[in-house]
Amino acid sequence: MDIKMGVRTYLEDELAKAREKPKLRKDMYEKMIQIDPKAPTDAEHRAKAVTKPRYMVWRETISSTATQGFRIEGVRRGDGTSSKDFKTTRTREQVLAALNSFLQGYSHAALIGSSLLFVHNDTSALVRMIDFAKTIPLPENVHITHRSPWSEGTHEDGYLLGLENLIDLFSVIEKNLTMNGEISKLVSSSSSGKPSGSVAAVSPTSNNLHVQPVSNTSS
Repeated sequence: MDIKMGVRTYLEDELAKAREKPKLRKDMYEKMIQIDPKAPTDAEHRAKAVTKPRYMVWRETISSTATQGFRIEGVRRGDGTSSKDFKTTRTREQVLAALNSFLQGYSHAALIGSSLLFVHNDTSALVRMIDFAKTIPLPENVHITHRSPWSEGTHEDGYLLGLENLIDLFSVIEKNLTMNGEISKLVSSSSSGKPSGSVAAVSPTSNNLHVQPVSNTSS
């Protein structure tokens, strides 16, 4: 299961550049009406197009990115089936149902923490932070909490907000499994092999995002 963290999935610079020379995009209008035909304004319906900034901001509001601080990008199940149909998975109840579907009854998988990439099999489970393509240093003299609401220019990302909500949801699942008598023992969530590529660990209780990169390549 791939989970994209934060209350926005674009850099502030990307939004600013898109606003410099806004162009009407018919392709983004088509994507919008496929999800919600009522989303465009009357003017956008007449033009049959929307600007990229408009689409970027709207896209975040229809998923749990805006409500929970994270969204599920995709899930691949043990039987080989996969799904990426989570664009409108927005409410807490919808997200909880999706997480339960991913666990597939394997109670030990609910006892791991929270991050971007979740993997489990019959006997073990692990979590890894991945994909740092849009991770950049903060400008000088800018301080963020990773929890406060984002508005353009604040640089807030909502990462810790997302982690806390994930922990809360997995705690609900764990409690339900415990009440049903499905958890008899803890199963180690560590992988027996070395991780592939760059991964990291994060402390969700800290105001400062503390990333510890781990790699199987030589430095």
